[in-house]
Amino acid sequence: MTATAPAPAPSTAPVPAFAARAAAVGGSPVRDILAVTARPEVINFAGGLPAPEFFDSEGFAAAYQAVLTEQPGQALQYSTTEGEPALRARIAARYTERGLVTDADDILVTSGSQQALSLLATALVEPGDTVLVENPCYLAALQVFAFTGAHVVAVPGDEQGIDPGALESLIAEHRPKLLYTVPTFQNPTGRTMPAERRAAVAAVAARCGIWLVEDDPYGELRFEGERAPWIAAHPGAEDRTALLGSFSKVMAPGLRLGWLRAPAALRRACAIAKQGADLHTPTVNQLAAAWYLERYDLDAHVARVAGVYGERRDAMLAGLAAALPEGATWNRPEGGMFLWVRLPSGYDATERLRDVVAHDVAYVPGAPFYAGAPDPATLRLCFVTQTPEEIGEGLRRLRLGLA
Repeated sequence: MTATAPAPAPSTAPVPAFAARAAAVGGSPVRDILAVTARPEVINFAGGLPAPEFFDSEGFAAAYQAVLTEQPGQALQYSTTEGEPALRARIAARYTERGLVTDADDILVTSGSQQALSLLATALVEPGDTVLVENPCYLAALQVFAFTGAHVVAVPGDEQGIDPGALESLIAEHRPKLLYTVPTFQNPTGRTMPAERRAAVAAVAARCGIWLVEDDPYGELRFEGERAPWIAAHPGAEDRTALLGSFSKVMAPGLRLGWLRAPAALRRACAIAKQGADLHTPTVNQLAAAWYLERYDLDAHVARVAGVYGERRDAMLAGLAAALPEGATWNRPEGGMFLWVRLPSGYDATERLRDVVAHDVAYVPGAPFYAGAPDPATLRLCFVTQTPEEIGEGLRRLRLGLA
């Protein structure tokens, strides 16, 4: 009997490559740092997380219980892409009460304001289009624009934000599609653009013909000073501004509830993009938030949270001079969650982070927040998650790590 040779193994071909944009866009250094510093003994000034002890868990337990008891069929069903009418009406009313007349139909509910930014980029930006951003800029916005294949150009500015003259010059040079800005308690710097500069930015946008994307996740967390009107409220900005908002910093980020307020045609384009992304934001979360807003005083809750955050900012400011090397500088934000530090010449915040983490404390280096040439000496500190006592101990460890 003749032996039969084994059949050859089937040949396999490699799977196709990832899209070029997936390879070109890196992950978030902030997320990477949070993963490294997840040990409970680390005092983490790196995160951008609200303090969890202020989440109104009892209020939201009541809200979810109510909507699941009283309207389970609606709460667990598909919803419209634009969002639940009750929630849109509540969001619109909050804008109107603050001087920006808004109708429920002006609002598109999104899965966090991060999705709103992504939808706007999808609707507005073609590969190769120029997008203008602040310098430094919110890191996740840079990621969104990188995924679209945009050419991202940083607009020079100062401690008050974007320089309107530089903005106009860059528009003439690059013919961009849009300007992205966080004018109130900016991430990462904590700076706030004053009202007169907001008006100037709105006028430049109207005169030169670009879209404005005004991101406002932190604006309600004010400790001191007077609120400046949104850029969207200034003459010239009405027909070209997408205003982004979120409940993440004032209710809870786990709800994933954000929105955009935009002119009808742009809002419709974003709704179509959202249909392709997730159809709609979870119905039960929207209804629970609407129920909560009807029965609870969110403004009083935010005022309490902002009062505590202000105390934590003051604790950090009080200890920075002793914690940082001589010659370091920093700002005093009027609200929000962050302050911005520049170490003395010769320091590299990225290189020094390893030594700092070895002392069980962490910050975010500033370099990843720059669209252009970074300032390696900069870093971001979040002051809202720790108590004043923890902040004091964290700054003591920071001094040792930077020594």
